[in-house]
Amino acid sequence: MRLISLLALLIVVLPLGGCASKPTKEANASAAPAKPRLARSELSRSLERRAERETPFARLHAHAEAGSGPGSAAPGRSSGKSGGPRLVSGPYAGRADVERFIDQMQAQGFTRAELVALFSRVRPDPWILEYMNRQWRPASGPTGAWSRYRSKHITGGMLAKGNAFWNRHAATLNRASKKYGVPPEYLVAIIGIETKWGGYMGKHRIIDALATLAFDYPRRADYFSGELEQFLIMSRDEGVDPFQPVGSFAGAMGLGQFMPSSYHNYAVDFDGDGHRNLWDAEDAIGSVANYFNKHGWKTGQQVTARASGGSGLPRSMDAGFKSSYTVGGLESRGLRPALALPKDQRVSLLRLDAAGGYEYWLGFDNFYVITRYNNSTYYAMTVHQLAQSLRARRGGGPAPRMTQQPLDAGPRG
Repeated sequence: MRLISLLALLIVVLPLGGCASKPTKEANASAAPAKPRLARSELSRSLERRAERETPFARLHAHAEAGSGPGSAAPGRSSGKSGGPRLVSGPYAGRADVERFIDQMQAQGFTRAELVALFSRVRPDPWILEYMNRQWRPASGPTGAWSRYRSKHITGGMLAKGNAFWNRHAATLNRASKKYGVPPEYLVAIIGIETKWGGYMGKHRIIDALATLAFDYPRRADYFSGELEQFLIMSRDEGVDPFQPVGSFAGAMGLGQFMPSSYHNYAVDFDGDGHRNLWDAEDAIGSVANYFNKHGWKTGQQVTARASGGSGLPRSMDAGFKSSYTVGGLESRGLRPALALPKDQRVSLLRLDAAGGYEYWLGFDNFYVITRYNNSTYYAMTVHQLAQSLRARRGGGPAPRMTQQPLDAGPRG
């Protein structure tokens, strides 16, 4: 009788034990992406550690090693240099330059197997090449290009949105300004011009954009190969699926539109969560401020000043943010700065193609710093004028004078 009772107890208890473990497994599966179903004997210890981390690159590696994922090499196919699998599927299959890039990336800690799996899914973007190949030719005379450019970025609507962004992130902006020495209005202006404060951050898959320019745009291939390398490192280190981020046609990312190399060199974890996330407002604000600081922003100094009397300057005279003159030398040619400046101070001569004729400005060191973000005189001037307009809107000073008329009194930034 005791034996019958014991057997009955075992029949009841054993199924209950199995059911209790099932909800736990399902909960774990829903909390994290499923791991590849690989027998333990098929994985090396290093691969097991990668798979347990559940990074996107770990899953690529595991699938490729098992021969069960996209891009896995055909049996017997190997690269001559490394002996690993070759890229045999996708638009970049058979490309020697892509194979060389894969070889080079192994020095950064990637395996050939995971890179082959990755590049089998990368797709070139023909629109990007068409856009990059459009030729821009400077006009022979004034056409109002500056006025049109400015009118796209400095509007009542933009000022309202920028002010709202400033209100939402005032504490972060003040903290960044205090730490890095950059006025908050310039941080707000950069993010506004780049992405309309996160309203539009691009629609191109970053990995496709960078691969397109690295492998099919020879004129800048070296530069974009480096950016592609930095993007893959960022994706791996941050645990980001490299096919998820989208951004500009050139591979710029997040609210501040950082290129991957700028992410590597200047992005900061400003909210303290352990990640440098360019799509997060706090990290983006801190990163833009750090970028300006590292490029030599001089706290409390002017950015630019209007000048009159430029109509007598020869059109052939070098102008732009790279130009360099002494204030005294420009004054001897008839240019009259709106600020009292030392005669030996070096400045750049800025000629803006405004509606109705050229405007002349002097650029200081901080103006040059803005051009490190984008190599354009118009871009830097727009950042400056948007920043000043935002500051004026908040009662931080008078609105900047931006007319085409000569300035006859008072410092103007």
